Amino acid sequence: MTLLPDTGYTPTADDRTSLDAWFAEYDAASGRRDVERMADLAVFPLNLVSDDSAGAGRSAQWDREQFVATMTRVMGEGDQDIAFESTRTPVFLSASMAVVFTDSTMTVDGRRERLRYADVLLRRDGRWAFQTMVQGGWGDGL
Repeated sequence: MTLLPDTGYTPTADDRTSLDAWFAEYDAASGRRDVERMADLAVFPLNLVSDDSAGAGRSAQWDREQFVATMTRVMGEGDQDIAFESTRTPVFLSASMAVVFTDSTMTVDGRRERLRYADVLLRRDGRWAFQTMVQGGWGDGL
């Protein structure tokens, strides 16, 4: 049994359903390497939090242009889709804010890679968008 922190907000079924739908859309865009669509699902400037190869914490803010350029390079070329199998644990801070912890396996060209990361999402005008990405190991590129 996983105990989640008490944020004082109890999410509704719609909160969870709408958040899951957002991740399904984002994962589909990622799988197609559709970086422009991925950017459409974000709030800019986008906060990034990571650590570098020396173990020092790093952070940055990216505008849309930097996100698209970096993610295009990271996602790489290819005509084969990327597949994701993910388990997500959202912590709703309110009806419009959630921190989502993800354990994922990404499969590209038959290679599997495990990922663990967190996202901060905001709901604006009834739609979720990610505003902060947190994942270890990316700090040298920030």
